[in-house]
Amino acid sequence: MGVKVRIPTPLQRLTGGKEEVEAQPGRIIDIIAALDKEYPGIAERISEGGKVRRFVNIYVNEEDIRFLSAENTAVSDGQEVSIVPAIAGGRI
Repeated sequence: MGVKVRIPTPLQRLTGGKEEVEAQPGRIIDIIAALDKEYPGIAERISEGGKVRRFVNIYVNEEDIRFLSAENTAVSDGQEVSIVPAIAGGRI
């Protein structure tokens, strides 16, 4: 079954336009590394030095990994990972 990984629009050019890809279960940081082998360049946009970049939010089944075990959050078979770039803006 695997892990379903939702890819945000800005990164879909690295996945050949795919909105969703599949990965093997494991820790978030391991899933990012595995994705990078299949879709080179994706890891550098999501992580740096073994940590998820500050302005990238990752959710496992809609739970923010920052409130779980961050990069070491375990993802099981059948779960869903969403990568969401943080968006800033507003009006002063």
